[in-house]
Amino acid sequence: MATLFTPFRLREIQLKNRIVVSPMCEYSAVNGHPQPWHLVHLGSRAVGGAALVFTEATAVEARGRISPADTGMYLASHVDAWRPIVEFVHKQGAVAGMQLAHSGRKGSTKPPWLGGKKVMAEEGGWEPVAPSTEPFDKHYPMPRALTAGEVREIVDAFRKATERAFAAGCEVLEIHAAHGYLLHEFLSPLSNFRQDEFGGTFENRIRVLLQVIEAVREVWPARLPLFVRVSATDWKEGGWDLHQTIELSKRLKTLGVDLIDVSSGGLVPGVQIPVGPGYQVGFAGQIRKQAAIATGAVGMITEPEQAETILRVGQADLIIMARELLRDPYWPRRAAQILGERIQPPVQYERAW
Repeated sequence: MATLFTPFRLREIQLKNRIVVSPMCEYSAVNGHPQPWHLVHLGSRAVGGAALVFTEATAVEARGRISPADTGMYLASHVDAWRPIVEFVHKQGAVAGMQLAHSGRKGSTKPPWLGGKKVMAEEGGWEPVAPSTEPFDKHYPMPRALTAGEVREIVDAFRKATERAFAAGCEVLEIHAAHGYLLHEFLSPLSNFRQDEFGGTFENRIRVLLQVIEAVREVWPARLPLFVRVSATDWKEGGWDLHQTIELSKRLKTLGVDLIDVSSGGLVPGVQIPVGPGYQVGFAGQIRKQAAIATGAVGMITEPEQAETILRVGQADLIIMARELLRDPYWPRRAAQILGERIQPPVQYERAW
């Protein structure tokens, strides 16, 4: 049997195959509430045969959104809005996962198709927060540096959002610590210039993320898996790198993290990234081997044979897909045909098989 279509178990959750829908921002929410678009977007990928379907980066507080049209999990009403989407995903035989995030200095910006630049206050914008007073780029808003007390409040916001994610029915949780958003901003010396307990040394820079994981694990059931998405490297000298990621992953494992979702970049603009098919897979392989933790590989994985090879040679445990699943929500079904497997279609579609 193709490894891509073998089950994979984490704690008490068994995924029917190794294909995961990556968190992908849709910029289509209203006051943090998902809309019919989200039901169709996420539901169609579940119908398409993926084993685990993640929500987009879902903010733990209003100022933690990337744009005013991002989803959130900071109000009780958000739970009610997410619940039917989660239930639909489950009815298709997939597991529903939620990625919790805080945008940090990349917040209060417009959707990509509107230019992605700063949102003014009269347009619903806000003052973003960050480890230090340093904007992401010249067209981005100037963030305010968080006080130590405010950092602890954000840790608590992750805790409360975790409780809401569970109440909505999610069975996998992922903490977003990549792509230049708040938790990644604390990790990297290129964005964290603090002189207190949350800045300077490696131990201080990882402190916020470790505290978030501890807080989350206190309320997230022990039977359910916890992922962390990381940027394995900033692709810039003096920044966050693979060695630090491996050391961090070892710490995260001891705190109850089950899998590292391995991406890269996003912290600083203008860096040269050697983009190509599977260009981040090697990072996942090194983390899996040296930190002895399960990993997910992501980044220009488009062909079934490519995904199968990544799994067979032990570079990752899961294939996490984004743009290819935007192009083809039914990629898992096509991959099964190519690899000589058959996955059961929904009863409504059986007459087509």
